[in-house]
Amino acid sequence: MVLAASRRVLARVLVAAAAAAVVSCGNDDPGPVFVVGAGDAVESRVLAEIYAGALARTGLRVAVQPELGQRADYLAALDAGRVALVGEHTGELLAFYDSGSAARTPSAVIQDLNRSLPEGLVVSDPADGTDLRPRVLVTAEAAHRDDLDSVAELAPRCGELRAGLAPAPDLLRVPDATPVTGCDFAGTTPLPDATALRNALLDNSVQAGVVGGPSALTTSAIEGLTVLTDGEYALRAQNVVPVFRKGLLDDQRLEKLNYVAGELTTDDLVEMIRRVRDGAAAGEVARGWLDTHGL
Repeated sequence: MVLAASRRVLARVLVAAAAAAVVSCGNDDPGPVFVVGAGDAVESRVLAEIYAGALARTGLRVAVQPELGQRADYLAALDAGRVALVGEHTGELLAFYDSGSAARTPSAVIQDLNRSLPEGLVVSDPADGTDLRPRVLVTAEAAHRDDLDSVAELAPRCGELRAGLAPAPDLLRVPDATPVTGCDFAGTTPLPDATALRNALLDNSVQAGVVGGPSALTTSAIEGLTVLTDGEYALRAQNVVPVFRKGLLDDQRLEKLNYVAGELTTDDLVEMIRRVRDGAAAGEVARGWLDTHGL
């Protein structure tokens, strides 16, 4: 814990002192650097590099400040003006600023989010092609026995079931007790990862599971389990979105962020996270994606 905190402090000092992560594509404009922040998760760093790289290609002087910690830490840095933009999930950002919102669908979530953001912060278009909602799982045997295909079909039985909750690797942190609308489980058991969740389902210590993020990130760990569909958004929409300080980006740069939103998909993001997890540099991965999509 102390080591992680020391690394974050060191990262802040290095960026502030030397702007070592400037990616301004050769622009000699001596104006201030637009700092894109990233938390500790691999996904956060990938998103920061994508947004920074896209903005740099408009001529903006940009730097990435990594390892800012968890959600509360990097949003505090954004609020204080130490960074100008961070990548987020719409639903989790809404929960952070308005825990009482009942919005679930993508359009309702972004509408409530725009109303709840603090003065001075705004978002641009969310990436509609991304779906970072947690997934609800049952064993294949249970799915066949109870004819379960969707979360809506599971809902009437939730009061009889204990659910295991597991995070997905490398994503922005999800809540410890992910709410599933209309599905009040008899109890919940936090588990360290998808493998532990799979084992708990197979030995019946839990009868349902909720795993953070897209199942493509945990394919091998959940092999043999049934992922229930959620067309009615029992789990709140989670689309990637940049949140940033108002008034710092002109229309050209806002349009660039919206172009990124129009191209980014769940599959793209999962592949980039996997590559960085396997040792590739996040900046290089992001540049490759921007090049491929003409951004």
